[in-house]
Amino acid sequence: MAMLDVSGLDAGYGDLQVLSDVDLEVAEDEYVVIVGPNGAGKSTAMKSVFGLATYMDGSIEFNDEDITGHSPDEIIHKGIGYVPQTENVFPSLTVQENLEMGAYILDEVPGDALEAVFDQFPILRERRDQKTGSMSGGQQQMVAMGRALMLDPDLLLLDEPSAGLAPDLVDEMFDHVDMINDNGTAVLVVEQNAKEALRRCDRGYVLVQGRNRYVDDGDALLHDEEVRQQFLGG
Repeated sequence: MAMLDVSGLDAGYGDLQVLSDVDLEVAEDEYVVIVGPNGAGKSTAMKSVFGLATYMDGSIEFNDEDITGHSPDEIIHKGIGYVPQTENVFPSLTVQENLEMGAYILDEVPGDALEAVFDQFPILRERRDQKTGSMSGGQQQMVAMGRALMLDPDLLLLDEPSAGLAPDLVDEMFDHVDMINDNGTAVLVVEQNAKEALRRCDRGYVLVQGRNRYVDDGDALLHDEEVRQQFLGG
């Protein structure tokens, strides 16, 4: 049974259509990735789920509720968290202040949620009073992910979590995504590092020119000769 069910989605920005008849599912506790060439519509698909793209046709259901066309603020209340690729922290605020911003819809910051984030990212506990803008790119990404986890979402959307990271930090970032999923949060990840993403996920979608091209288990896509030659560099 799908937690997230996207069916026949047409979407884009203003009058520009980017997605055509896209289908996408994420089951409870599942780890799903969207890969494909640049300009394929990967981020647009994710932004459509979170209400950040222009809806044109199709449907988006979450936990059996139609959320098609809902605003990001409404969608957060439904149990979906989102981490954009860029400009995803408040650089002038401390680590703890950034995390507390993730609970802005609540009357008070839940201490257990803050502790859970610090358990997930121990370095953030050590640097809780540091201005986030002075941290490395990898640490800022941890802050962004931690802030999205403050409301304990059922589904976490991650747009290019490894983008811009030094090679030695990419595996660490993927390890954190694995741990988040292992702890019971379903994740939907858009990722340019397709090989590593498919190696770790339960299921993958390959989008090409705004349309579904392939969908299968991550390992099956990783070893599909046509997928490897066309999208994974052989």
